Amino acid sequence: MINSDIQGIGMTSQRTRDRLVERLREKGIKNQRVLEVIRTTPRHIFVDEAMAHRAYEDTALPIGHGQTISQPYMVARMTEVLLAAGVPDVVLEVGTGSGYQSAILSRLVAKVYTVERISALLQKAREAHRKMGLLNVYSKHSDGSWGWEPKAPYLAIMVTAAPQSVPPSLLEQLAVGGRMVIPVGSIGGEQKLKLFTRTTEGIEEETLELARFVPLLDGAIR
Repeated sequence: MINSDIQGIGMTSQRTRDRLVERLREKGIKNQRVLEVIRTTPRHIFVDEAMAHRAYEDTALPIGHGQTISQPYMVARMTEVLLAAGVPDVVLEVGTGSGYQSAILSRLVAKVYTVERISALLQKAREAHRKMGLLNVYSKHSDGSWGWEPKAPYLAIMVTAAPQSVPPSLLEQLAVGGRMVIPVGSIGGEQKLKLFTRTTEGIEEETLELARFVPLLDGAIR
């Protein structure tokens, strides 16, 4: 249950969230559960107060430290793709960032493990999750390319920053039948949103669409 003090007013009201969901439908998002979770999740608490009036625009917004909160369309698209083969019990998210994507996932699956390399961002994300009363998001300060190996294998992995090539450790943590959604490509160059699926024969790769994400960098920062 979302606390009443974060419901939002004016440009952060439920009406603005409803308009956002209509735009996402127009762009092709079909999963009704995903749309409903986006409609009822207060994106404005995941951005600085000065940016709150823009929280329900369908655009990425800065959250400091050279990072962004992902465009709602991309959040919806990646979530829809990840769940297209069935709803897993557990999702690994690489790149907690603002915590918005993990909040969306947490309302669709039983458990979310999320890793973030920038400690200051992780602390803000944890606070936002506390405000929402989310008890099924488990976060760790770590280099994202390492994943969260002790909890592996995963049927679903979502990566919210773009490596130039897919980290082998993440593919290794994907279970048979598992799906990983990840943007791949260089910053300033062409990035492609890709779906990797592990079968008994190996890894299948599918390109979904063009994307624009911050780079997936090595090393954890305090």
